Amino acid sequence: MSAVAGPGISESTRAGSRGVRFVALAALIAAVHLAGLAVLLTTEYGPFAITLSVLAWILVNCFLLAVLQRPGVCAVLALALIVILIALSHFKFGILQLTLTFLDFLIIDRDTFSFLLSVFPRLQLQLALAGLVAVPLLWLVWRFDPFRVRRRFALTGLAATTALISAMSVVWPEQAWEPFQGVNHVSSLARSGVVAVSRLASTGWIEVDPPTNGPLRLAGAHAAGLPMLPPAETCDATAKRPHIIMLLDESSFDISAAPGIKVPQGYSDYFKSIDGKQRTMIAEATGGPTWYTEFNVLTGMSARSFGDLKFYVTRITANRVARGLPQVLKRCGYKTFSLYPTYGNFLGARAFQKGAGVGHFIDMADMGVAQDMQPDKFYFDQALKVFAREQPQHAPVFMFVYLTANHFPWTDVYRPDLTPPDWTPPGNTAETDEYIRRQVMTQNDYREFIAALKRDYPDQSFLVLRFGDHQPAISQKLLEPGIDQKLLAKRLMAADPRYFSTYYAIDGINYRPGDLSSALDTLDAAYIPLVIQEAAGVPLDPSFEEQKKIMLRCNGVFYACRKGAEARRFNRLLIDAGMIKGL
Repeated sequence: MSAVAGPGISESTRAGSRGVRFVALAALIAAVHLAGLAVLLTTEYGPFAITLSVLAWILVNCFLLAVLQRPGVCAVLALALIVILIALSHFKFGILQLTLTFLDFLIIDRDTFSFLLSVFPRLQLQLALAGLVAVPLLWLVWRFDPFRVRRRFALTGLAATTALISAMSVVWPEQAWEPFQGVNHVSSLARSGVVAVSRLASTGWIEVDPPTNGPLRLAGAHAAGLPMLPPAETCDATAKRPHIIMLLDESSFDISAAPGIKVPQGYSDYFKSIDGKQRTMIAEATGGPTWYTEFNVLTGMSARSFGDLKFYVTRITANRVARGLPQVLKRCGYKTFSLYPTYGNFLGARAFQKGAGVGHFIDMADMGVAQDMQPDKFYFDQALKVFAREQPQHAPVFMFVYLTANHFPWTDVYRPDLTPPDWTPPGNTAETDEYIRRQVMTQNDYREFIAALKRDYPDQSFLVLRFGDHQPAISQKLLEPGIDQKLLAKRLMAADPRYFSTYYAIDGINYRPGDLSSALDTLDAAYIPLVIQEAAGVPLDPSFEEQKKIMLRCNGVFYACRKGAEARRFNRLLIDAGMIKGL
């Protein structure tokens, strides 16, 4: 008997107990791995995705083993991590129609957690309860886990799986539409890591020309290393100028551009400007990401300059880009507002817009609503309230107003009680007619808004520029009916203008724009700030003077001009001028 066996307990009994515990824990570890495999097999589709997700599972386990060396604890942690990642990916897809990517972890900020808590106010309590349950369980597994794995074996497995995942991702690169399918959460996350690391290693966050021997200078710059004219020399803040309203018309374009579409009489008149012209804006998004166009029209820059990272452009540039339309207008005495239709922490919108010069950011919480899809009249009324509140200060106002009634989906009738009395479905598919019905609602609400401004402020002038932020997703099956999906994907990847064309229109209330020389018939979204400044009589600062030269050289094309060379050079100018920092 062993001296430590204890009275009445034989060494063989203890050995048997250890053997039972050994087998039980081995079975538990195997069961956890089988559970992980089952999770992957039910969320991944196709041999490639399944193989990649299994490699990712092994990679996570090897990484944890290299740190902890205990396979039981590592297996449980890996399973919990995979389940949480898939749940987060489903959550993100439900809001953004995009699954989780590597950049979601590379660009983690306070707004990310704040937005989660805004959408799920009980999440903090749920996480605390989950932690209270999980920590004791993990401690028990840790305490009784008899197995150990040498770190060199774990590191070898980590290196091998990393190499295999990288090789598979390079040989079969992720296509741009795949993250928008809502499946293959783990394999897509793994491949996005390869894409992101490769992108950052090759070009960094933004496409930009390399530094020259000395900083590039914008036109009109001072010597002695001062690349920009001082604000006081560029704009007289006491000059009388019109109020400016920039109106984002959700998913709107002239759908009569699609063959065979029936529209109400006078439908296309809405898309015409004060001079009777109908103009086309080329967006950098189609079917979804409003924030690409938001970035374009506020900064005058291209989201495409961020390549594969452009989906996160507002988060990447938050507090890093200090150039844009609101900044210029603030220097000219304007008070700048943004009426944002959802929570301000969505994709870092508040931080991004404030960095671009928005002085007063009003999100849906500030507007006193809990839903982010309100009738357009609601946002017009909010704009009228801001104007009424600001009138005693006699300062010109710039306001960026978002409309949301025409947001997808169009398979349901949105607010049938708001249908115009004279509305008759034109006779297309139910989805297309619903899209047009919402556009007609917007047109009616806009006319009432203009009438209210004329009535309430007869002695004040307003410049209104409205635009469609992107085409609706349904346009992809209307513009070229019956098109092969692979050919359609190629057109979208090549930014075919047919799928990226919306509209922009310029209106005046007690005001006739004096200079529309920048309002070309077809214009990339990044030039919209130029149009507004010249139409309002605001002098261009050196950066916008330079951008106007690019616009004229390139006939309204920005990023695609000279295969991106003009945009890369311009980005270098902005960096050297101190308008882009930390990218």
